[in-house]
Amino acid sequence: MSPSEVRPLRADARRNRTRVLQAAQQAFATEGLAVPLDEIARLAGVGAGTVYRHFPTKEALFEAVLVDRLEGLVEDARAARGAADAGQAFYAFVTHLVSDANTKKDLADALAGAGVDLRTATLQVAVDLNEELGGLLTRAQRAGAVHADVDLADLHALVMGALAAERQRADPDRPGRITALIWDGLRPTPATGGAEGA
Repeated sequence: MSPSEVRPLRADARRNRTRVLQAAQQAFATEGLAVPLDEIARLAGVGAGTVYRHFPTKEALFEAVLVDRLEGLVEDARAARGAADAGQAFYAFVTHLVSDANTKKDLADALAGAGVDLRTATLQVAVDLNEELGGLLTRAQRAGAVHADVDLADLHALVMGALAAERQRADPDRPGRITALIWDGLRPTPATGGAEGA
């Protein structure tokens, strides 16, 4: 069938798909990727046939879970771009990004090991996230909240560094402490300035 001939899901089918995705996220987080699809169906409160209709293989479900999570981050970034305080919105989002990645990287690693091509599966949503992140960075720089010479590649490297540091220096009493220290390096001092054209 051509794309124009594909009928949209009925409301009940959309609800069931959402419930399956939510159950899968929880199951993968607590039990790992070995959890059977039948167990995910039980957690979602639907029949196994419903799961297989939406996701014919476990790999398809893994992929959908990851794309769903990334789409959620894109929506969060878009919302942050509308905030009045550009600097606060930028730092809150990148902190959230590190925290989210810290809890989801095991799933991404397992997806790659399961033969799911993450670059193909997540390409468009990753492009969208990158665009939103770039917009947040530019707004924060114009507001003087981030050094003007920081670019998106720098930010990616710092996010990855913060993620690795949080794992190595995990401190349940002070979650996010290392991330906050890294972000402090992005903040201009009065002597250096930060806004473009300052």
